[in-house]
Amino acid sequence: MNASDIPALYIRGIRWIGDGTGLPDMFLHVHAGMIIFIMTRLVTGKSFGRVTPLLAVFCCEMANEVMDRLNYGSWRWIDTGTDIVNTLFWPTIIFLTVRGRPIRVKQRRQRHSYRSRDYLTGVQTEIAAHHES
Repeated sequence: MNASDIPALYIRGIRWIGDGTGLPDMFLHVHAGMIIFIMTRLVTGKSFGRVTPLLAVFCCEMANEVMDRLNYGSWRWIDTGTDIVNTLFWPTIIFLTVRGRPIRVKQRRQRHSYRSRDYLTGVQTEIAAHHES
């Protein structure tokens, strides 16, 4: 086996997964994107709001599209574009949602009081957030 056999072997493996699951290519991309996103989160410990899990999905998808290109001999732009969108859509939505969340939590803490616990003494106190208007 030489380097030129790798793209064909890769595509054969991808087709085997598709045939085994019975899922269309579109759903395989959605699931692959989410699996890579979640696994990167678990392995690195980085939050979904950090760029690392999303970047991992992007890099894996780009590698997948390069393998397609090497196997088929040319870019298939419509297929490539839909593959990229299907793979990155939900990880991007989750990234943006989590990324925006700390801002709202911080704003909520400024508007309302919250409880604070002194972990050395176990005393819990009510702290009113000061709000200047």
